[in-house]
Amino acid sequence: MELHILSPHRLIPTEETDARRVDEVHGIISMAGCWTVPIIVEKDALFVMDGHHRLEVAFRLGLRAVPTVLLDYRSVRVEAWRAGETITPADIYDMAHSRRKFPIKTTRHTFLDELPACDVSLDDLRQWYEPLDGSERLAG
Repeated sequence: MELHILSPHRLIPTEETDARRVDEVHGIISMAGCWTVPIIVEKDALFVMDGHHRLEVAFRLGLRAVPTVLLDYRSVRVEAWRAGETITPADIYDMAHSRRKFPIKTTRHTFLDELPACDVSLDDLRQWYEPLDGSERLAG
């Protein structure tokens, strides 16, 4: 598993967020001055599996890039947060394709492998650019 640096504008959110939690995460990330937890993204469809609040923070901070880990459902389990509800990968793909969002805390993703370490400065993420060849790199 490796980190990929992607524009937050390429990522598709599939769940609503809580404004108070976004405020809290914004404070933590701003105070640290670096991004320490990658956003987990489905590798082909580019929808967010985990990190909707962090994605909102990236937009608030005006970041041009965010650290991500690209996975698929071979290495991720998904279940519903609420008792009695069922959620499947197909449900999430459908939501992503429709550009609608589930209510907050609908899906719970569990990762079978340990996520990579992440420590990328906010300044680097503000300066990032995407070259015409589609490769990922930080400016500088």
